[in-house]
Amino acid sequence: MLVCLKSDSDKDLACTKCIEMAGCCMYSMVWLNGSLMPLHEARISPLDHGLLVGDGVFETLVARNGQLFAVHEHWERLVHSCNVMGLKPVPEEEFTAAMVAVLEANHLPNARVRFTLTSGDGPLGSDRGDSPGTMLVTSSSLNTWPSTERVSLSSWPRLENGALTGVKTTSYGDNVRALALAKSRGCGEALLANTRGELCEGTGSNVFLVLNGKLVTPPLSSGCLAGVTRKLVIMACAQMGLPCFEEAIPVSALAECEEAFLTSSTRDVHPIAEIDGRALSAPGPVTSQVQTAFQHIAGHYFT
Repeated sequence: MLVCLKSDSDKDLACTKCIEMAGCCMYSMVWLNGSLMPLHEARISPLDHGLLVGDGVFETLVARNGQLFAVHEHWERLVHSCNVMGLKPVPEEEFTAAMVAVLEANHLPNARVRFTLTSGDGPLGSDRGDSPGTMLVTSSSLNTWPSTERVSLSSWPRLENGALTGVKTTSYGDNVRALALAKSRGCGEALLANTRGELCEGTGSNVFLVLNGKLVTPPLSSGCLAGVTRKLVIMACAQMGLPCFEEAIPVSALAECEEAFLTSSTRDVHPIAEIDGRALSAPGPVTSQVQTAFQHIAGHYFT
């Protein structure tokens, strides 16, 4: 969370930096533990386990024209993450109302909205305390993605059978490092293989390939996150009669595929134009079909 620590005399300078990072701290509103407040007034305890040990979960949604996309599906995934982590999930009504309140307070009809839940204050170690959890909702303008993306394969694997596999946890250090390496190579996303040498996912996305005309995506058993957009893309493909197979994909397939695309809440269906320097048709014919199918189904998932 961004907090201004400047004196009043330095507040203008501080706000300039805040504008660059998350919108002006003097005016951006957040929801913290049941209350709306200006971002620069929001405070989280230095003992919060979300900060100390990454003991928390989150969901990122998009809003378009003032409507949140696939809220129920995101709440269901939050509940799953909480159950795995041993956290108490927030009721769906509160989950939705908090995000709507933040959008309205910030006058953001088109936005990225994040709901974060941590275990609250705890000791300086892995043991949890008995304090209430911390709930935070923040928002920002939507990303402006390029029309196609360049990706590279990460040097580090994803563990497909760990305690937090498939959980959208705040422990994102692995993703931060992998994405930074990809960006140093001129790419906008990193792809990760699992420890079995199978394609898994991106740092903030799921991945689909077209291999010999066949549309495939890694199964959840690969260790990938159960992406909401991934799920809807598979549903959309089924509705349009385009077979989409969830199956183990050797990482070597990245050098052989004809098409590839990423999916995520903020990217929708995002064509990949280059994998580790190898050019692809983007969007190729299959990817274009999937984009059309997804846009058709997406309208049914706004609140």
